[in-house]
Amino acid sequence: MADRDKAALGARLQGVQHFGVTVQNMDRAFEFYTEVLGGNEVMRDGDFQGAPIHNTLMADQEIVARERKVNPRTIGVPDLKGGEQRLDVRFVQFDNVVIELLQYRDAQQPMGSGDSWAEPRDHMSPAYPRSMHICFYIRDDVDFNKFIHDLEAEAARRGMVQVKANRVITVTSEQERQAAPLDSNTIKITEGKSNGWSLIYCKGPEGEQLEFVQVLGPVKKTFQEALGARDRATSATKG
Repeated sequence: MADRDKAALGARLQGVQHFGVTVQNMDRAFEFYTEVLGGNEVMRDGDFQGAPIHNTLMADQEIVARERKVNPRTIGVPDLKGGEQRLDVRFVQFDNVVIELLQYRDAQQPMGSGDSWAEPRDHMSPAYPRSMHICFYIRDDVDFNKFIHDLEAEAARRGMVQVKANRVITVTSEQERQAAPLDSNTIKITEGKSNGWSLIYCKGPEGEQLEFVQVLGPVKKTFQEALGARDRATSATKG
């Protein structure tokens, strides 16, 4: 309605719709997020090409390429405009958010199979600026350490060798990481403002950064109170 268009930007939002992950192998990523983590497929679409979609997604990077006087392909810009490359997407629903999987492929490659048009990034440290991660919420009554153990085992059974969770103790090899005791899977914060927060960092099958958290005790109350305050403020704005 017209009054909404005059409201503050935040009042025109209704939350986060989805997070997007550009993947190297669509079938592998889809298997992980649906069969391993239990998400449900919403829809899939693809073979996107042409100037409108190309300009929508790539215009800023094409400007960068011109400024640097380099071929856009060398900085990861596919040719969706001419149709040499295509874009496919699949949406996976979890309880409170959707994850969009995107794959840019060569036109002659069948949808949903094979590798991406571009090479994956070599640098995977979460400390790099602009790095992002997806965080999954573990239920309160779940044994967090066992969850991570079972996640790694199921991923390994499917050949998803990238799915490796960090440990809270120092390990210097993959063998030491695998041999670490079960109770070293999860860091548990027991003091300060984050008291009750438990987490692990883990790479997904595409090398994407994942986090799994369990939020109990005082910090759970903090988040609940913050949500309640936002709900009240939003209701007042609607009124």
